[in-house]
Amino acid sequence: MYETPAFNESNEKILCEMGGKNADMLMTIKVKRMAAGESFTLCSASNETAVLLLAGEAEFLFEGKSEHASRRSPFLDKPYCVHFPRRKAVTVIAKSELRILVQQTDNDRDFDLKWYTPDDCMLQEFGKTQWQGTAHRQVLTVFDYESAPYSNMVLGEVFHKPGCWSSYPPHFHPQPELYYYEFDKPQGFGVGFVGDECFKVLDGGALAITPLQTHQQVAAPGYSMYYVWMIRHLDGDPWRKTRTVAPEHEWLDHAD
Repeated sequence: MYETPAFNESNEKILCEMGGKNADMLMTIKVKRMAAGESFTLCSASNETAVLLLAGEAEFLFEGKSEHASRRSPFLDKPYCVHFPRRKAVTVIAKSELRILVQQTDNDRDFDLKWYTPDDCMLQEFGKTQWQGTAHRQVLTVFDYESAPYSNMVLGEVFHKPGCWSSYPPHFHPQPELYYYEFDKPQGFGVGFVGDECFKVLDGGALAITPLQTHQQVAAPGYSMYYVWMIRHLDGDPWRKTRTVAPEHEWLDHAD
């Protein structure tokens, strides 16, 4: 369920693969690092793809256009992302050392490519006035069912305060979800819960949350935590902000 995978010889960190590692996530997700001057092209015959800039400076080439993107780190700047259907191509050219996250799943719909800037993403604040602020966090949604009903995926980020909780109260949904973590310091850590199991989560790690398992997490004091959250809609049952709070914790939803 949890792993801190290493980068392979292609400078790719594989988090899950359709038909392979963590196959029950129903997605292929990887983090790729690139050196300045390198380029990387994605085009799939059957999968939709989202490419999220985690850090660095890049040019994104698609449909005869070029878009510039720069992000110092997830803790300093909001994201850029390109989301595109099967049979379309996007090239990323690294202008500096950078990291990107690639999320893919099967989708036989054709839709218009969408370029997301920081201004296009929805940023929400949760938990500020509840539970003495111990689950105060910011949640950014790049796209979900409401904004991109043609997609089979959801993509977002959470900016998590030291010593606080997120993905809270403990809740579950039938759709699979995967978290990818980074910390503001490489020795940062936290704890992620899936059902009755808990895992020490580290910089560069990933937590695969199987359907209908409760989940929540906490960051160690002194360490800011960031994670990308990715959900795969189920056929006929998309994630529409679907949350079922564990019955014993339902009172928390109504607590000041």
